[in-house]
This record gives sequence, structure tokens and C-alpha cells, in this order.
Amino acid sequence: MRRGQRDAATSYPYVIGKRGEPMQHRGIKPPGYRLPAEARIGRVRLQVANLARSQRYYETVVGLRELSRGEAFVSMGAMAGDSPLVELHEHPGSSPVPRRGLLGLYHFAILLPNRAALGRFAAHLAEIGTYAGMSDHFVSEALYLTDPDGLGIEVYSDRPRSEWRFEGDQLYMTTKPLDVDDLVKSAGGERWGGAPEATVIGHVHLYVGDVDQASRFYHDGLGLDKVVWSYPGALFLSAGGYHHHLGVNTWAAGAPPAGPNDARLLDWEMMLPDTQSVNAAAESIERIGTAVEKNEREARASDPWGTTLRLRSAA
Repeated sequence: MRRGQRDAATSYPYVIGKRGEPMQHRGIKPPGYRLPAEARIGRVRLQVANLARSQRYYETVVGLRELSRGEAFVSMGAMAGDSPLVELHEHPGSSPVPRRGLLGLYHFAILLPNRAALGRFAAHLAEIGTYAGMSDHFVSEALYLTDPDGLGIEVYSDRPRSEWRFEGDQLYMTTKPLDVDDLVKSAGGERWGGAPEATVIGHVHLYVGDVDQASRFYHDGLGLDKVVWSYPGALFLSAGGYHHHLGVNTWAAGAPPAGPNDARLLDWEMMLPDTQSVNAAAESIERIGTAVEKNEREARASDPWGTTLRLRSAA
């Protein structure tokens, strides 16, 4: 399917609830298997050149804390709770991400529980002198960082779903300047104390070589809904009516995929409600001709550019 087009036969309305509030949502559902609405992003695993340097950055700048440690890796999460968000794996000598990017990670996105927390984070970055890109996407407000290896990070908060709107069957998203002064005011003068409880990985955004190929893997195979499909060179997909759990774009066209000696995204997790859902999603990916590795805990598959997805049961 080309950008800006849709198949009327697969466009549909349905009612979504968040915290008990109904919402009308439209999009393009996959042609076969469809992920359950409870699907969410789990941890992301990153390959970095220097573990101590990266851990220090994710602690002091991003506000994560160490949860566990092994040989050459550390798992990090919010300041409360035990859910891992980011796992750093050291590969000494890993090349930093070039300015033009590599196929694979564009950024992973840390979702804070409310706007006040994002306001505290924005003030924190100003206090420590760390530069961040800033954007208002209408459905969310976002700050953008680059870690010591050049890996992209988004830290954001969502606007209430009741404020989202649609243009036809497509969710309205945009990129406009962020009102950072108003954002900081929302913090009410409270200081940043690290990523608060209920912080999660909200979405992953990938550089890909071709949007149609990416759609075949993530929409036809994995079973994500298309939510925004007319954004230039990009496609946004989700489960359960979210604005996006996954973004893909061709903005690094011509770049090679990240390789074993590059700083890169090793893999990312899609958490599903039960093992039956994991098996169903794995079988759907196999039906499009992609190999899937399975064991008793998870299923793994790689997209056409070598980015590995892990399907795991939240149960």
C-alpha cells in the first residue's frame, strides 16, 4: 500500500477504552491476525561501547536506576518498581551511530505517567545543561536526546485520549514547536527525582529501507493496526487504539543496517497477555514467510533489516 492510500475494505471504526473512558478510533486493521488491545512494549536492549559511561548517562540524565547486573550488561528501570525498561550490553569498540543514521533504531521512547513529570524532566535537563530537541505532536509532547553512542531517546507524555482527533479514519499527528515554558510550569515547582513509578517504554521508532516491506512484516505479519499512514516517508502502527507502539520511516534511506560492531538496538519486546497470544502472533509472522525462533518463554523474529523483535507473555 502506498503512502496516503488506504483500503476501504479494511478501514473500520471501533470503541476503545482507557481507564474506563470510551473513545472512538479509526484506522486500518491487519488483513489477518490482529494483536490484542492489551499489547504493550517491554524492554529495549542496546549495544553500547562503554557500559560505565552509558549507565552513568542513563542514571544522571535520563533518571533510570540499576535493577540488576550481569557480566557486561546492566538492566535499568524507573526509580520505583522492578520492571526493566532498558538493558545495556557492552561491546567494547562499538562504533557510534553516524549522523545520517543506520537502519535499525531511530529512537526508543520512554513514556512518563503525566505532563507534570515531563515538565520536571525538562527543567532537570536545563539545570544540568543537556540539550534536547522538543516537539509537540498533538497527541503527545516530547523531548529528544542522544546517548553517548548516538542512540536516539524520546522522553514524552501523552495528552488525554479524549483530546485526540481524526482526519477521516486517520489519527491526527503533527510536529510543531513545543511550549516548553508552559510545560515546565505544569511541574508546579517540583524537582525531578528520576523516572517515576509507572514510567514505561511507550513506543519504538525504527529506520527501515522500505515502508511497504515494513508494513508487510509489522502490519500483515505481527498484526499491528495502521494508525497514521500519510506522514511523509513514515508509518505509525499500534494495538488497542494507541497513537503508536511502533513507528517506521525511510529517513535514513541508503544507509546500511546496523551491524555487530555498531552501537545499536539489539532487540525490543512486545508484551502480550498470554502464551496463546504469543503463539498466534508467531504463527502469523511465519505465514508471511519470516522465520521465527521459539522456546517456552518467547518467540523471536527479525524484520527485513535485521531488527529483532521478541514476543513475550506478560503473564
